[in-house]
Amino acid sequence: MAQQRKITLQESEIPTHWYNILADMPNKPMPPLHPGTKQPVGPDDLAPLFPMELIKQEVSTEKWVEIPDEVRNIYSIWRPTPMYRAYGLEKALGTQSKIYYKYEGVSPAGSHKPNTAVPQAYYNKEEGIRKISTETGAGQWGSALSFACKLFGISCEVFMVKVSYEGKPYRKVMMNTWGAKVHSSPSNLTEAGRKILAQDPNSPGSLGIAISEAVEVAALNEDTKYSLGSVLNHVLMHQTVIGLEALKQMEKAGDYPDIVIAPFGGGSNFAGITFPFLAQNLTGGKKIKAIAVEPTSCPKLTRGAFRYDFGDTVGMTPLIPMYTLGHNFIPSPIHAGGLRYHGAGAIVSQLLKDGIIEANAINQNECFEAGLLFSGTEGIIPAPEATHGIAEVIRQAKQADKEGVSKTILFNLCGHGHFDLSAYEQYLAGNLVDYEVPQEVINASLAELDTPAI
Repeated sequence: MAQQRKITLQESEIPTHWYNILADMPNKPMPPLHPGTKQPVGPDDLAPLFPMELIKQEVSTEKWVEIPDEVRNIYSIWRPTPMYRAYGLEKALGTQSKIYYKYEGVSPAGSHKPNTAVPQAYYNKEEGIRKISTETGAGQWGSALSFACKLFGISCEVFMVKVSYEGKPYRKVMMNTWGAKVHSSPSNLTEAGRKILAQDPNSPGSLGIAISEAVEVAALNEDTKYSLGSVLNHVLMHQTVIGLEALKQMEKAGDYPDIVIAPFGGGSNFAGITFPFLAQNLTGGKKIKAIAVEPTSCPKLTRGAFRYDFGDTVGMTPLIPMYTLGHNFIPSPIHAGGLRYHGAGAIVSQLLKDGIIEANAINQNECFEAGLLFSGTEGIIPAPEATHGIAEVIRQAKQADKEGVSKTILFNLCGHGHFDLSAYEQYLAGNLVDYEVPQEVINASLAELDTPAI
């Protein structure tokens, strides 16, 4: 094997197509249902929220979808992103396993999110849309969409979960710098927000609530469309540029992963790195283990129920077949704001149900400990979300050593933590509290669902 630390690609090697895993899945996800009629949704049902090209991508079963030249040209600002062999981390762990990471923190927004923000803004611009509304948890998605909208001359309005709005002010400033309007959610600007505040004036907010507010704005304004940063099929597909590049980089390194790992919020990060490798399992006879890592405070994959549920809190979005904790579930305000979502995308949920992928949950103190070890050995301060992947990498490497085997492990370092230093400050001061959701809380949240069972 070539012993280089950094494995790079040329600009000409940026993928020309996105990979659509729906083409290869043995069991396709069940269809989304209309929130009112509970019947499968059609293109006309989604048209008030999304441009038609994205709706076509959402329902497509074509294996490859061409990336527009204009999108690919913008990708070249930061893509291809580098892959590294984590020699420093390997040495610190004393492991015989090999660890690689794909680093998405080199994008303008500092995370993987522009991979879908740019094409979403592009397709909206192509259809003459002048404004996009969206939600954001920790701010990575809001930052990415603000950046993309600025490039295409589109107005951007962001509803940011209150706990992150107050705890990560520079994410808000970043969005403002790219011209976006940012509101703390729940807000008094929408009926959905006012409803939540009437129930709990001190609500910390949630991604489900912020989605309700952003969807409402789009639904009530003809010149506005809605954009989502995770969960939906087309979003996950756009992110596969990560894994497609990683396949080429692993080949250049003369290696191939036994295990591929990524943090999990709604699925875009996980899908981006794993889906092109899972294609090798589904069609090429490989046996790669793909592991999604979520926080113990929001464990939809590991402790949720598989059933139809709303993607938002108020019930304005289509019903999605997903692993969920219930759309009314309010996660503990941990610092990995991008992972504080009650449900999982339909594709990832079906893959988990079919045993094609695995999922683990880890508490935040173990994750921050892993983040500190990584920053001290590899020189990059990871976002709190990314530390979940690192913690699982450490677990897998230690387990392999215990079994006396060497594994090749690849994970997606989805973003840097430069805007999350207050979280590290609290960890270093010993002020972070681990929170594992009591089963009775999950049961109570799921009991409130009146959505179709699966």
